[in-house]
This record gives sequence, C-alpha cells and structure tokens, in this order.
Amino acid sequence: MAKSAADDPRSFISQVSLVGRGGGAFKNLRGFDKSRHTVPDAVNNATSGFLAKLCAAELSEEAEGFFQRAKEALGYKRKDIGLDVTSPVAVLSAKDFTLEIAYALEAGDPSNYAITRTLHSIKSGDLLQVEEFNGLFAGQFSAIAFALKKGVRVEAVIDAVEGLDADEETARLRVDYPSDYRDCTLTVAGVDAAVVCDGASLEMRFERSGSPRELVEAFAAVRKAFALTKDRALAGLL
Repeated sequence: MAKSAADDPRSFISQVSLVGRGGGAFKNLRGFDKSRHTVPDAVNNATSGFLAKLCAAELSEEAEGFFQRAKEALGYKRKDIGLDVTSPVAVLSAKDFTLEIAYALEAGDPSNYAITRTLHSIKSGDLLQVEEFNGLFAGQFSAIAFALKKGVRVEAVIDAVEGLDADEETARLRVDYPSDYRDCTLTVAGVDAAVVCDGASLEMRFERSGSPRELVEAFAAVRKAFALTKDRALAGLL
C-alpha cells in the first residue's frame, strides 16, 4: 500500500532537526597548555570565552572538512554553499540544508565540553533518498528534535497514553515520567528509541547514531503511532 502524505517522512522533514552530540575533557583541547592554563570549574562568560578560544582549531578543522566533503559529494558550486566559523560555533549553509556545530562547557561538569551538531532547514524530503547525502552524515546523529506547533501539557500527554485501550494498536505506546511531570518519555514497541516531551518540543533519542534517512524513517513510525490514536492530545502532537 502506498504511503499517505502523513506517513511519508518527506512530508515533514523540513520541520525537524537532526542532532548529534559528542564532547571530551577540556584539558584535551588542542589549544590547552597545562603549563599556563587551568581547567574551568564554573560556567560563566569568562570560561565560555576561554573555551571559544581554545576550541577554535578543532571547530575550524571539522567545519572545513564538512564543507569540502559536501561540496564534492553533492556537486555544489561556490554560490551553493558557504561556511561561517565564529568560535565556538560554525554554520555551514548549503542550498539544501544547514549544519551547525557548537561547543559549550558542560553545565554539570565544566571540566568537560560538549559538541552539538545540528542539521536543519532541509529543503526537500527527497534529499533523504540521496546516497551521497546520507553518506556525508552517516553515523553523525542520534536524536531528532521536533518543535511542537502548539504547546502541550505534559500531564495531558501522560493521561492520553495511559488511557489508551489495551486492544488498540496504539497501546504499543508506553509512557514514563518523574513525579513533577516536567517531561515524559514515550516508547513505541518495535522502535529502538525514546521520545522525550517537555511540553514545547519533542526529542527522539536513539541508542546508536545513524544517517538522516535512518533516523527520519524511525521518527515516521512513531509519528504514525501517534496519528492512529483517537485521543486528540496524541493525534495532534506531531
């Protein structure tokens, strides 16, 4: 059976951001000199500025690598792609997508830094079928972020899932949450991922990193499970 527009990942790819995360110890940055520098013990303007200075080499090298590989893999000309590096952030702007790479100190442990790679503003879902595009970003992303068109009460999402009939196909949905309901985590049987909802956005987190096509197709399966429900809080969530 052919996919409906609602089931086809290409129909909503422009609304999502693909996210990959990494990081390391501050002292392992190339610009760190243990004879002159000290490891940050707090996150503030001074230490964040220090990080921006020290991570510039790694950031520029990675961003330039993506620029060159994207240009070659997708056949871009000069006017089709550009790179702006203003440490601690680099933005690769191509005619079909935007990639942002950002460094930041870990709030819970400033002796470590985090790297967040975000792919967004994908112009066409057909790009997901291009092997060169998926090869360019193979193994880069482990989450999909989806800003909700309208905010939702976390409690309403929890109640909706817990109220599903046991014999519905949508009973494959499960929800877990903390006692203060600040967010909730939804899982769908057969999909190896967890969806975290905080009321303003959803983030689908995978145990392993994958290509854009792999992540978006899995997200479409969760989206379909939501759409099948009779409860408006879930059916309209995505």
